[in-house]
Amino acid sequence: MESRISELEIKLGLAEDHLETLNRTVFRQQQQIDILQAQIRELAKLTHSAESGEPRNPADEVPPHY
Repeated sequence: MESRISELEIKLGLAEDHLETLNRTVFRQQQQIDILQAQIRELAKLTHSAESGEPRNPADEVPPHY
């Protein structure tokens, strides 16, 4: 009986470690998704302003020699 309890405790410890690893992975992925969504919104704004004919800021343009 004691060995079965020890095995279950070991398995529980491993399961908790795996769960914590998965939680960290999901957290990092959500951060990356949030960053990518912000970049997409910014690109959509830039595209919309370019399509609407608004004058562009020359300071935002990259010189042709780059």
